[in-house]
Amino acid sequence: MFKNNFTKTLVPGIFSIILLVAGLFISNPVSAQSTGKNPWAVKDVGTLPPIASLTKGVWLKGELHIHSSHSKESSNNSVAKILAFSQSVGMDFICITDHDNHVDGDVAHNTWTDPEFKSDSVLLLYGAEWTTTRGHGNVFSAKPYNHQLLYNVRDQRDTVIGRIKRQLGIHLSANHPSGKDNFGYSYDLVNSIEVWNSVIWSKNANAIMIWDDMLSSGRKLTGRGGSDAHHGTPDSPDKATSNSGQRNANYVGTPTTWVFAKERTSQAVIDALTNGRVSISANPYAPRVEFHADLNQDGTMDMMMGDNAKATGKPIKFRVQLTGEHIPDGKFTITVIKDGGKFGTFEVDGKMPSVEFTDTPKILGRTYYRVTVDGPGTPYPQVPGAMALSGTMVGLSNPIYFNFDPKF
Repeated sequence: MFKNNFTKTLVPGIFSIILLVAGLFISNPVSAQSTGKNPWAVKDVGTLPPIASLTKGVWLKGELHIHSSHSKESSNNSVAKILAFSQSVGMDFICITDHDNHVDGDVAHNTWTDPEFKSDSVLLLYGAEWTTTRGHGNVFSAKPYNHQLLYNVRDQRDTVIGRIKRQLGIHLSANHPSGKDNFGYSYDLVNSIEVWNSVIWSKNANAIMIWDDMLSSGRKLTGRGGSDAHHGTPDSPDKATSNSGQRNANYVGTPTTWVFAKERTSQAVIDALTNGRVSISANPYAPRVEFHADLNQDGTMDMMMGDNAKATGKPIKFRVQLTGEHIPDGKFTITVIKDGGKFGTFEVDGKMPSVEFTDTPKILGRTYYRVTVDGPGTPYPQVPGAMALSGTMVGLSNPIYFNFDPKF
């Protein structure tokens, strides 16, 4: 009797313990979700690096995507022809970005060592269009680099490519991100994005959308332009090709990228491009967009496009101004974009069109502002067909940032 009663009492108890232990491992999936703190939650960004001088610098304009005859699909576009034209329209810098696939990545023995690759007036950047099955990107460097290393890893994982990029010390930029041969790698690899490719502004709408997505997600990514021109003027009628007519509409400076550089050197151009003190205009003569902010509303501008400051919770005054020697008569429409959405539009005119507006960035979390400008086109006599294709798009700025994490 004792044995039977003990068994009846013990067995159910053991069974209950087994069920309890099993329940620790076979639990409701919902209740198994982490209840800890989110390490990626929005938090105070801390102290940010000081903003560089707004007066100790120089505006330089240039072309960041063009092909010479060293690109196999180009025609009538020698290095000498490109550089002579660039000088004639007042370009300060240029990067001839020939495709790397025609020489298995050996760019150093082509464009850069061409006897014509020299200029006393135009700063020459070293670069190439990294041409891969996952899309295209431009390399910018102030000095020669071993492009073969980057070409060798074009089909490797992004982590491998990133390691080689850092080793080379280059600026990598995503080309025509929404078009043919769009950039198919992680945007964490790049320092800038080509938001305005070629004279035809209308085809860049999706590139702008991608840019805003990257900015909204915390990437401080410079927007730049590039004509992507491949063809020059034939030296004689018999040298003409079916593509020769493109030269009259899309060539050096359609669009033009402006940088506010600390000095007139190739390295300063690269630094400004990386830091985002950049705007883009439809051509070398079109107005340059300048975008500033007065943090304490004392009448003195404290930051410009590309700069990043910590928000204080107080209103900030912003100023947009169009600068140039060839500003056409008529009204300009300035559109302010805040965090990817339209904040407001302003109509301006005059010899130096400008507008001011006030807003309060979020005290916690990221905020960015950028502007686009539509209005009457500026003639480009050396490229007579350009104005019709760029439409009413005059120029755009890079963002002014608040609370962006520099270690992101």
